[in-house]
Amino acid sequence: MPNAIPQAIDDHTAAAITKATAARQWPRYLLSSVFAGAFVGFAVVLMVAVSAPLVAEGSGIAKLVQGSVFGVALVLVVFAGAELFTGNAMVMLQGWWRRLVGPADVARVWGLSLVGNLIGSIALAAAVHGGGTLTGPGANLIAAVTAAKDSASGPPLFWRAVLCNALVCLALWMATRATTDGAKIACLWFALLAFIGSGFEHSIANMTIFGLGVFEGSTSWGALVRNLAWTVPGNVVGGGLVIGLGYAWLAGSRVPAPATAESASVTTDLVAGAERADDLIGAAQVPAVG
Repeated sequence: MPNAIPQAIDDHTAAAITKATAARQWPRYLLSSVFAGAFVGFAVVLMVAVSAPLVAEGSGIAKLVQGSVFGVALVLVVFAGAELFTGNAMVMLQGWWRRLVGPADVARVWGLSLVGNLIGSIALAAAVHGGGTLTGPGANLIAAVTAAKDSASGPPLFWRAVLCNALVCLALWMATRATTDGAKIACLWFALLAFIGSGFEHSIANMTIFGLGVFEGSTSWGALVRNLAWTVPGNVVGGGLVIGLGYAWLAGSRVPAPATAESASVTTDLVAGAERADDLIGAAQVPAVG
């Protein structure tokens, strides 16, 4: 049986406190965010490499193949441990809902993870371009994808981003509730299959996609900025407001009243822990949420 919803919210609240504390030691937190951007980038490169020949042939199973391999992104983030902005959209708002992290903590974690994800994504794209990994069909697919994303108007990008991060955060939420590693991987994998197969918009994946396009000469940095201006807010709404606050509300009280002296001590320790940066460095040590 999966963990109960209130228990999962408690786990995410603890994770939010840890993330907020780690972000105060920003160089380490930034590096963890760089890793997450690169991990998602690896999945993007894999997705393009295996599906480009199918797309070139007009195969109808190309999207299914893309979705089937993209799950490696969250598997790397969750099990290696790294700070992904789209997951933080959910976790930090749940911590704020419980009144255990403040707006400044939310803004700091979101800002650092977004910047770090961007650095990791672009660095990975530069390395892939330098290695000549995506040539021929791969480069053509990147050009086609970036052109389609750049030609889309803002509102559709926003709503695709809402739907995307609802699925991504559902993947992370289910992984938190799951009690075995195999179940966690299945939760991550199938939810990402749904988002990729449906053609939704993930802001961090787009960083690598547009980065590859820029290095291949098929798009511009301005196109990436325009895309992020719509997809980042959409990801926050879908993952943070809809899934994050939705399940926080379902869990019950905003500030859980401890039923026992032992649980009261645990809650007190969580709050006090936010003040001990040296003891809680490394948000990547909370692997169940990205």
